[in-house]
Amino acid sequence: MENVRPIETWLTDMDGVLVHEEDPIPGATEFIEALKESGKKFLVLTNNSIFTPRDLRARLLRSGIDVPERAIWTSALATADFLSDQRPGGSAYVVGEAGLTNALHEIGYVMTDRDPDYVILGETRTYSFEAITRAIRLIEGGARFIATNPDVSGPSPQGLLPATGSVAALISTATGRTPYFVGKPNPLMMRSALNRLEAHSETTVMVGDRMDTDIISGLEAGIRTVLVTTGSTRPDQVETFPYRPTRIVDSIADLVELAQQPSGEM
Repeated sequence: MENVRPIETWLTDMDGVLVHEEDPIPGATEFIEALKESGKKFLVLTNNSIFTPRDLRARLLRSGIDVPERAIWTSALATADFLSDQRPGGSAYVVGEAGLTNALHEIGYVMTDRDPDYVILGETRTYSFEAITRAIRLIEGGARFIATNPDVSGPSPQGLLPATGSVAALISTATGRTPYFVGKPNPLMMRSALNRLEAHSETTVMVGDRMDTDIISGLEAGIRTVLVTTGSTRPDQVETFPYRPTRIVDSIADLVELAQQPSGEM
């Protein structure tokens, strides 16, 4: 840590950093409370586009972690932010759930299956063959293809579930069209989070559990990164990547003291 800079803003992933499904990771509650008490700006980021920030706040509260609704930033919100800038007041055919459709309604988008500007693929636990077929035909007809995130699978109490990236691959194979993925590892999601907080990359730290999404997107957005080993990337896997996080810790509990400091440095 030769290049010491103050930390004014924190970004943190949710699953694998703060919680495992519904179970809190030790230190997560204390970390969030430390950030609130210190007055530092922060956002909890997630590639999950199923839920609204209100839903996710309720989920975290059930785990004993009190994150304000305004401090939750999803790939659905980042997608809506991107589309609001690219094509204001547009239209979309959406394969997804409330987290995505609500975000698009908020920016004035119209949901339609008649000549939409975009086909937008998000996370859902109820993918239907009919909806996927409709998406394929609309893309064939000229609709632009957007996906909220590239994750190919996600966890559940019963085991892995196919996620947005898997369904996007199916649609891409059928159409020959590759979607533009907005969520991590696209650094666009990090920059949209920084813009939301009016923060600067030089004084921000990103905490994540995956080298291939959280850490690389932070790195490419010019943000210092911390890898916790309570999630997807095991300590023995770190050296297999051609890039490194700024710091590696066992869990979020190791960052509580740093979060408590009004002008912490790393």
